[in-house]
Amino acid sequence: MAGMSPLFHRKPAQPQPPQPSEHSENHLVTLIRKPGCHLCDDAQLVVEKVCAELGVPWEGKDITEDRQLHDQYWEQIPVVLVDGRQHTFWRVNEERLRKALTDQYK
Repeated sequence: MAGMSPLFHRKPAQPQPPQPSEHSENHLVTLIRKPGCHLCDDAQLVVEKVCAELGVPWEGKDITEDRQLHDQYWEQIPVVLVDGRQHTFWRVNEERLRKALTDQYK
């Protein structure tokens, strides 16, 4: 009896991770927050979700560890910056953030 076809010996295809979109490396989202802030926690969930979907990097900054950020944004936190420019504060709208990160490339 002949051996099994090589076709049956192949490893199953591994699912491919989502490829970052062409604009992902052109943006950076910054979430400025403070510890114990429930609005900051909510904002982070939205930022994490949208950035993961679009392959856009994001960073978090603690307002209590940076005097300049504290002085500039204390009344507004959480604050979301896109490419260093203020996008929104207090509440982050998922669709608006997604639009800010994708529209200029359509």
